Amino acid sequence: MTRPDVIFENARLADGRSRTLAVSSGYFISPDQGSAADGARRIDLGGGLVLPGLVDGHIHLDKSFLGGPWRPHRACTAEFSVRERVQFEKEELAQVADVRSRAAALIQRVVSRGTSQVRCHVDIDPEIGLASLEAICEIRERYKHVLSIQIVAFPQSGIVTAPGTADLLDAALRQGADLIGGLDPAGFDRDVNGHLDVVFGLAERHGVDVDIHLHDPDHLGLFELDKIARRTVALGMQGSVAVSHAYGLGQVAPDMARRAGETLAGAGVAIMTNAPGDHAFPPVRLLADAGVLVFAGNDNIRDAWWPYGDGDMLERAMLVGYRSGFNTDEDLELAFAMTTANAARALRLPAYGLEPGAPADFFVVDAENIPEVVTARPARQQVYKAGTLVAENGAFCAAESS
Repeated sequence: MTRPDVIFENARLADGRSRTLAVSSGYFISPDQGSAADGARRIDLGGGLVLPGLVDGHIHLDKSFLGGPWRPHRACTAEFSVRERVQFEKEELAQVADVRSRAAALIQRVVSRGTSQVRCHVDIDPEIGLASLEAICEIRERYKHVLSIQIVAFPQSGIVTAPGTADLLDAALRQGADLIGGLDPAGFDRDVNGHLDVVFGLAERHGVDVDIHLHDPDHLGLFELDKIARRTVALGMQGSVAVSHAYGLGQVAPDMARRAGETLAGAGVAIMTNAPGDHAFPPVRLLADAGVLVFAGNDNIRDAWWPYGDGDMLERAMLVGYRSGFNTDEDLELAFAMTTANAARALRLPAYGLEPGAPADFFVVDAENIPEVVTARPARQQVYKAGTLVAENGAFCAAESS
């Protein structure tokens, strides 16, 4: 029988039950194995509400200005333009600290807020090459004991309109990236089929999942979602494809969004939203009721895209709920699930939660239940990764990996 290394006593679960949590080699084991264990370290959680580690389904560790001085936001010259914003970002990032120090500062911030897993989109283009990928791979290794990081090779400057990017994406997938990304096949690259040929071709060649940024609006966005869903089914990739943002779903009539949702659900395409303040965004409840896997991420945090963000996925759950008009406990629990169980499914984590076999990633808060957690965003009293304390009372406290 496996012996526990650590036994956490007086843990209160979301359903109100009090439970002992037993951990061996960083994973939960049956609590029965911990009840009579000798020699295991015992930690009293004092009846605090224990919840599984938060999952940030969409973040950009290579873009944040955290760790450096405040930088005023630079507005677009007219109406918001993704292409202009990308150019501004390049100019801004050329003037800030090395990506490693900025990414490290953001990692420490998100860990202190209870996040244990992220999906990070890293820019790959002819100007940057693989430099940002190499830096984030180094940071992933350095902080692997506190945060699990999936890396998406992300063509922030397009693919078809940025010659050489397809080869760089291919190289990125051979040199540490876990997924292939995409960006506005119509609005940015002006070639839906050409763009998707590269993205899904690389996914098939390397056997990786897909996560595509899609800002394109209204009916154009729905047209692209349909194209993505069709390719997903044709390649047998149901459950392996996500679309981030998908603003168009929130800009069409509900019946059209519902039909699109049914198509996405049938294809097993997940939808990520961060409920941005100045955009329509996918109707979360409508999509969930249609069977779509909806999940959340912080997206950009204090960078050239916007000055907001604290790395806190409970704040993100609150924003999703607030902007969606969520008031009932059931809806608030959906907002929370988008930052926990739903996001874990979208990231295809092999095991997740507080059950035996899952990594012992969790945090403790003073709250009565999940709806209160979403609305109040209480301080994370303790954060544990693989059964080891990594943050306490909002402060990162883990040593760097050697």
